[in-house]
Amino acid sequence: MRARTAAGTLALVMGSVTSALAASGAREDNSGVFVWIFLGFCALIIVAQMVPAVLTMLGMAKGVKESFGEKAEVKSR
Repeated sequence: MRARTAAGTLALVMGSVTSALAASGAREDNSGVFVWIFLGFCALIIVAQMVPAVLTMLGMAKGVKESFGEKAEVKSR
């Protein structure tokens, strides 16, 4: 019975302080459509620069793999 009273008291206390724990106000974002277009353009530039970099890195990895493959064949003879 005592635990039930304690739980009820705790529920009443927590129920009354929920507004005190809430945020004071929502953050407003006044970014218009032009800001989002600008950010999209920046993202497009970054992606456009990453594509050749990834292709170059894959080509380098393929070249390293081929060079180690040739050395392994020479040693086995």
